[in-house]
Amino acid sequence: LCRHDGRPSRQTHHPPAARPVRRRCGLRQGAPAVMTPKSAAVEKVMRLAPVIPVLVIEDIEHALPIAEALVAGGLPALEVTLRTECAIEAIKVMKQVPGATVGAGTVLTPEDLARSIDAGAEFIVSPGLTPTLGEAAAKSGIPFLPGTANASDVMLALELGFDRLKFFPAMAAGGPSALKAISAP
Repeated sequence: LCRHDGRPSRQTHHPPAARPVRRRCGLRQGAPAVMTPKSAAVEKVMRLAPVIPVLVIEDIEHALPIAEALVAGGLPALEVTLRTECAIEAIKVMKQVPGATVGAGTVLTPEDLARSIDAGAEFIVSPGLTPTLGEAAAKSGIPFLPGTANASDVMLALELGFDRLKFFPAMAAGGPSALKAISAP
């Protein structure tokens, strides 16, 4: 198991057949863990809390109390999905909560990216990655967590300078065994 800083984590005793293989984090065994400015920006958001709630706000009246409750409960990073008509407005409303770090999720196009940034989103999450979306995100400088589901997606992300990725849809794409296969030498 790997920690975010690339060092092996402490592991409990496992029977020999189930003991995890220790290796450095990265796509290749022995690859150095390098923190680029893009990586650092995404890491900063990811380290705000143990989980980032993914929110589908259907009624704008719920946006403020949901944000207040989550921040009060220790979850300051909030991902508002662009799946509803009021999502952009919800980002603006939730940004008013002291301590909230509000981002946009389900960002599919450069236009979605621009609208999210204009609304005040502090980070962006997409379910996939296209060259045009990746280039627009890189140019904007906003922390961007692109979705990847296979080795080609990972290669595109790395080519565009993104090395912090969301494995999505995780179970449909093969779950832990797929991750293991992609990271194998």
